[in-house]
Amino acid sequence: MVEIISYLYVLLFVYAAVSKILDFENFQVQLGQSPLLSAFAVGVAWLVPGIELLIAIALIIPKFRSIGLLAALSLMTMFTAYIFIMLHFSSFVPCSCGGILEKMSWNVHLAFNVVFVILAVVAIVLDYKKTGRAIFFPVRSIPITLIASTVIVIFLFLSSEDIMQHENPFIRRYPQHPVTFRKSIDLKFNSYYFAGSSDDKIYLGNFTDPLHLLEVDTILQHRKQIKMNLNGYNKHYKMVKMVVKGDWFYLMDGSAPFILKGSIKDWKITKEFKDCPYFSIAQPLDHDLIAFRANRGRKAIHILGVFNSNSIPKVTYNHKLLQQQIDGVFDTDGILLSDEKQKKMVYLYYYRNEFIVADKKANLLSRGKTIDTISKAQIKIAFLKDRGERKMSAPPLIVNESAVMCQNLLFVQSKIPGRFEPEKLWKQAEIIDVYDINRKAYLMSFAIYKNRDKKLQYFYVTPTHLYALISNELFAYDLKQIIKKEMKDR
Repeated sequence: MVEIISYLYVLLFVYAAVSKILDFENFQVQLGQSPLLSAFAVGVAWLVPGIELLIAIALIIPKFRSIGLLAALSLMTMFTAYIFIMLHFSSFVPCSCGGILEKMSWNVHLAFNVVFVILAVVAIVLDYKKTGRAIFFPVRSIPITLIASTVIVIFLFLSSEDIMQHENPFIRRYPQHPVTFRKSIDLKFNSYYFAGSSDDKIYLGNFTDPLHLLEVDTILQHRKQIKMNLNGYNKHYKMVKMVVKGDWFYLMDGSAPFILKGSIKDWKITKEFKDCPYFSIAQPLDHDLIAFRANRGRKAIHILGVFNSNSIPKVTYNHKLLQQQIDGVFDTDGILLSDEKQKKMVYLYYYRNEFIVADKKANLLSRGKTIDTISKAQIKIAFLKDRGERKMSAPPLIVNESAVMCQNLLFVQSKIPGRFEPEKLWKQAEIIDVYDINRKAYLMSFAIYKNRDKKLQYFYVTPTHLYALISNELFAYDLKQIIKKEMKDR
């Protein structure tokens, strides 16, 4: 019986080890996606098949069989604890890995492992009765091995989670289907952008017809054209943008400058924000509160601030929010976002792995990092003296191309491939990374696949859906529970 169980383990471990070695790159990628071992993927990928082969050798040699059985029990207990923790305590369950075991569901895999743990225990007891070696006295060795092996896996799980969320070694996690395709519609034109949402409607602005909005229901079945009427608020606009936040809409042009506001109930402008400053980008934080980015000083350096139409003074700047690395303009360029529920502004740099979270008074709340390793903007600036202009003298390395906020979650379209990511994936899809700004934690990533090689232009997220504009088509995706449960309306 001891020999039969030993050779079953030899067959299992040799087969599993050889399968991992023959497809080592894929095995390492799958470990990188593991919710328990992501941070230790490289070391574990080399260690596990090596240990499996050593245990198999020990089980073949009668002299070392007792040691081999105890080691087999320890390793199989680790595998079993790994699956149990992943099924019951992990944020998501990845794909399986390892030869024929890949065809099993995780629950079947767990039962399979439990059977082998029991077989190892039986073999150790029988081997003790045969050899009588005190060091392998079952009453002592078996429970110590079971407990120690389980504790090791728990420690790896807790350590890996902390590293992945706060000190990520640039390993993305791709849960199974966090978003699923629902429907797409042809908009006929590629000049639309996302203006915002309200209840069960989303709104698309149009760059070529800035006073029109397209209203679409959340499942893309009905659409409606909305025409803005300035109603006496005659403005000479150059780059007007429309924003819809809850029950209100805003018309904003920082080059004029002006900000107009009205209710989406009748789409009539009811208020003008008097004495607003010049700005390059702006986002409403509250009914009468606007976060903005402007340029100040002789060098026109970027600065973030807040405009409050009901306070004196109306404008509050914070010179310390944006941190200059090269010129204070290109190196601090980025995306300004806001969430009306949390009343926070978020600024994400284009060319480095950092985002800033500030409150409605432009006070710094926190600085967070995206998971890539580019902490300094990799750009080259040329100054044209005859024109008094600064320009990029070489194509910049874009780190974060676009982003959106939904409650406490920051969704970032990244342009930098992480470790263990196949080149084929980046050719076929755009990668979205998800962060919790309250915990400054990386959560997960997912892919939005290209449509006939056409590029993703804009995307937008609500508590239930993700929408994407790809060329002249609007795509709707359902958010699955793995993302929804991370949203906290605080």
